[in-house]
Order: sequence, then C-alpha cells, then structure tokens
Amino acid sequence: MPAIHARLGHVGIYAHDMAKLRDFYTTVLGLLVTDSGPGRTGQGITFMSGNAGNHHQLVLAGGRPDTAGFNPINQISFMVDSLADLREVHRRALANGATDMRVTSHGNAWSCYFKDPEGNTVEAYLDTPFHVPQPHGEPLDLSKSDAEILRETEAACRADPGFRMMGEFQQGLATKLER
Repeated sequence: MPAIHARLGHVGIYAHDMAKLRDFYTTVLGLLVTDSGPGRTGQGITFMSGNAGNHHQLVLAGGRPDTAGFNPINQISFMVDSLADLREVHRRALANGATDMRVTSHGNAWSCYFKDPEGNTVEAYLDTPFHVPQPHGEPLDLSKSDAEILRETEAACRADPGFRMMGEFQQGLATKLER
C-alpha cells in the first residue's frame, strides 16, 4: 500500500460571533478574509489566510451551538517566522482581549498559547533547531534577547537524554515515512 503523507491544510471552527472572531484573527495574526458568504446551511462562512499560496488556512462558520462550557476545539496553531513575530502576536493578543496567556519553550518550538474571544485555544509558534522527546515544556521569557532564548533553549535541550538536532530527527522521520 503506498504511503499517504497528509499535511494540515486548514482548520474550520464554528463561531457564536463571526464578526468578533474575524476581527480578532485579522488583528492578532494578520490573516486576511479571502472570501465569505452563506454556507450550505445558510449560516455565514468566512475564509481567511495569511499565506498567498493558501486560499484559506482558517474557516469561520456561523451557528456554533451552546456547548454548555465545553469547547470541542483543542487548539488552532499558526506558525510564525521569528521570535520578533511571536512577541508581536503575544502583544496583539493581549491588547485584543486574549485570555489564559501561556508562553512556553517545548525545546523543538517556542509557543505562545491564549484563548480567543470565544474561548478557543490558539497557539502561535516557531520551530527551533533542536529536538527533544515530547511532551516537553518550560516557561519562556519573551523579554529576553533572541540570543539568550536560543542559548537557554539549547542548554535545556542538551540536558535531555533524548536530545538531537532537528535535522537528525527529521532525517530519521523521513526514513520511517518512506517505508
């Protein structure tokens, strides 16, 4: 049987307040509305992207039911290009009403987690050049310089017995995926 190599294409979430979520994602993450209109059920649907090569990375669909305190979405994750971008997402999220802010070094990634206005968990992250077995998480201080963050992350990763450089981990993964 040939191997299938699935890649995440986009995430769709139901919204109570479409306009509020649209404004949150455009302001905090810089996504643009690429299309919008009525969906199959007549509820509004909005397509959003931050990448010219993807028509949509996020879909907001109207008509989210009251889930009595349970949010069916675990998290929505967006990659950013630099620690400066991560700092800016952190700043914008807080300025736009995000709650439950948590900034973490996973060793293999630096992440900023927060709740959007409807309680969905959002992650902005970027990869590091290191790999350590997951789950792994330590508080991350974004007020430090990029060099300090890189140095501290590398030291913490090298202290883990499962440490490898990311390239080595990716080569091993590629070999397994070829089987």
